[in-house]
Order: sequence, then structure tokens, then C-alpha cells
Amino acid sequence: MADSKASSGGIGFTGLLTIVFIVLKLTHVIDWPWLWVLSPAWIGLGLGLMILGVVVLIAAKVAK
Repeated sequence: MADSKASSGGIGFTGLLTIVFIVLKLTHVIDWPWLWVLSPAWIGLGLGLMILGVVVLIAAKVAK
């Protein structure tokens, strides 16, 4: 049996930043709206959607 090492990437920068902002909001250190507290998560989602959109546009252009 082969000895394989599996590791997960762990939490990324935007995930860590989101957790920090949530903790600061819940401990009343910052008084930001929840939209801005959760903005690091939205940034990651937005980038993923933009990449997906570019891939779809390229695939549509190639299919012509």
C-alpha cells in the first residue's frame, strides 16, 4: 500500500478576515453594517463568478 499524505488547504485569507470581522462585530468593537462585515466572503464569491463568466464566454466563442 502506498503511503500517501493528504492535507487540506485550511482556511484562506478571506475566510480568516471574515471570522475576525464577525468577532469584532459581535464584541461591539466595530459598528459596521453586516454587509461590510461579511464583505470578504462576498469578494471571494464575486471573483469566482467572474472567473466562471469568463470561462463561459470563451467556451461560447470557441463553439461558434
